[in-house]
Amino acid sequence: MTDAALTPAHAAVLMTHDVGLHARPSVKLTKLAKTFQASIALAQSEDGPWIDAKSIVKVMAMKAPKDTTLHFRASGADAEEALKALVALVERDFDEGH
Repeated sequence: MTDAALTPAHAAVLMTHDVGLHARPSVKLTKLAKTFQASIALAQSEDGPWIDAKSIVKVMAMKAPKDTTLHFRASGADAEEALKALVALVERDFDEGH
C-alpha cells in the first residue's frame, strides 16, 4: 500500500441549500458516499467532530444549516474520486432544482 493510500484526502465545500442538510440531501449524500469503497468522514469544521458520511442517522443528526462549509476527508483507493463526487453533489444543490 502506498503512502498516498494511507494519507486521508481532504475537501471542503460551501453548502448553499436553502434548508441545509435535512432529510433529502442527507439521504443523497449518504447514498453517494456508500457507492465508494473509501472510508469517508464529514464535519462542519476542519477540527471535527468527524462523523461517518455513510451513516444516514449521523448525517441527519448533524443538522448543518445553510451556508455551512462541509469538510470531507476520505482514505482508500477511490478517496479522491469520492471527494470529487461529494463536492459536486453539494455544489449542484443536491440535484434539487428550485
